[in-house]
Amino acid sequence: MTPVRGGEHLKIKNMKVSKVHFIAIGGSAMHNLAIALCQKGITVTGSDDEIFDPAKSRLEKYGLLPKEFGWHPERITKDLDAVVLGMHARIDNPELLRAQELGLKIYSYPEYLYEQSKDKLRIVVGGSHGKTTTTAMILHVLAHCGIEADYMVGAQLKGFEVMVRLSHTAKVMVIEGDEYLTSPIDRRPKFHLYKPNVAIITGIEWDHINVFPTFDIYREQFSKFIDLIEPKGALIYCDEDTEVHRVVVENKRTDIQKLPYVCPEHRVENGITYLLGTQASRLPAAETAAHPVPLQVFGHHNLLNLTAARLACRQVGVTDEQFNEAISTFEGASKRLELVKKNDTCAVYKDFAHAPSKLRATIHAMREQYPSRKLVACMELHTFSSLTQEFLQQYRGTMDEADVRCVYFSQHALQLKKLPPLDPEEVRRAFGGDVKVFTDSKMLVDYVMTLFRDNENKNLLMMSSGNFDGIDFAALADEII
Repeated sequence: MTPVRGGEHLKIKNMKVSKVHFIAIGGSAMHNLAIALCQKGITVTGSDDEIFDPAKSRLEKYGLLPKEFGWHPERITKDLDAVVLGMHARIDNPELLRAQELGLKIYSYPEYLYEQSKDKLRIVVGGSHGKTTTTAMILHVLAHCGIEADYMVGAQLKGFEVMVRLSHTAKVMVIEGDEYLTSPIDRRPKFHLYKPNVAIITGIEWDHINVFPTFDIYREQFSKFIDLIEPKGALIYCDEDTEVHRVVVENKRTDIQKLPYVCPEHRVENGITYLLGTQASRLPAAETAAHPVPLQVFGHHNLLNLTAARLACRQVGVTDEQFNEAISTFEGASKRLELVKKNDTCAVYKDFAHAPSKLRATIHAMREQYPSRKLVACMELHTFSSLTQEFLQQYRGTMDEADVRCVYFSQHALQLKKLPPLDPEEVRRAFGGDVKVFTDSKMLVDYVMTLFRDNENKNLLMMSSGNFDGIDFAALADEII
């Protein structure tokens, strides 16, 4: 594949729009796309029934936060050039019905992104876990090397004001390829719309049970993802993952390059992980680092993410030496094993982990990085799958490496997702072991605080795709530290 350098002008056929309305503007990708369009001078409006931080404060900063939550079909008018529909909206959403009635052009955000990037080299990061971190690593390295790139990533990254960028000049676009459905009126997974030149699969573990009722159906989406790679493209995949290996082996495409990777050699010393080599894949062309590379991230799963990012960056001309220099300054993506506060005997981390493999990997990473400290691990059941009784059994044993294990869920989340009530005892049995279950976030905080009164060597790990119904992690860390 021909290396791509930044700075060259690329003509792109852009949609002529000046007024766009977002239905479900509060989504992580949706609100970033709305801000990106606002910055380009496009008039943006939006609606949602509930918006949480950081989306809420960021939309407010740019004057895009709806004055009141809810759906308002009277705001859908003929003068709108486009409507962008988020997956959070339902098929009977009043604003969607009004837009259809008026015959307005309705895009899902994946459709909008593809239209704006179809003449660029597209790097699409897919997988059940590690997508955001891998995407963030690629963007960090490209920026460090002066290679201009457009992008879409689902978390706030240090040094990036908006997490969606669409330009006339970038020749590369890096996209976090979510496997969830595109929109209420388009039942394809988002990552099926991007048609990558360079595709990454970080791992496959059953998720989104509400739309993929069996693991076979879920796994099939990744087979289709491989089929959608552009001819002469590249597939970068985690060969340590049994399911990923199976999907790739079963795929018969011979017109793409297949690049497997495993965890690179490394060591942990005095709380710092050092990369000992650049053995990024099982290809003989891999080089060896002359000196250990200190990293600011840690954990087996992050080393795998790093290796996927290295192989992707090679596709656009980044050398291993350049990659090592850049990745040593990467501090991680927001809420991805993010350090909140620490002192000499205690550290508080927050992480987006919510699926079973994510819990297991994140807890193991904390254990490996801080082997002499006790670990208090708290997770919130927040996604549709995690709050579904049939799926709960997937969590058995996932928190066993922690010394203290707490699980939280709220009835409000169940009501929003229109799910039946959960019995805390049923949740405890599903996880197994000595797991404490909470349905009141204040009671959870009070319990955690009692654990840290002895000033013993101990770490706290808070894991959720939500915020434990409003827990202020910074304030909690201040009290503990």
